[in-house]
Amino acid sequence: MEIRITSVKFDADKKLVDFINKKVGKLDKFFDGLMAVDVTLSIVPDYQNKKTTMRAEIPGNDIVVERNCESFEEAVSLCVDILKEQLIKAKEKMRKK
Repeated sequence: MEIRITSVKFDADKKLVDFINKKVGKLDKFFDGLMAVDVTLSIVPDYQNKKTTMRAEIPGNDIVVERNCESFEEAVSLCVDILKEQLIKAKEKMRKK
């Protein structure tokens, strides 16, 4: 599985990149056909201004999850949790076919 991290209009520090790689790296045990996960980090003018978007590439469809939080770490954790549930659902759906 490939993990691609993009930070829009800022440079993500090594600590944040390592955190993302660690969290997202665990997703491939929930879906065998997971090809890649694109992680996009951006800052938006809002109360919870740290926006994280994750797109998981799986055969058939892509799963997209987006969250705004006060920190990127919190947003990444929420996205990974939701993505994990979605991957499990997609795996079950494929088994039924």
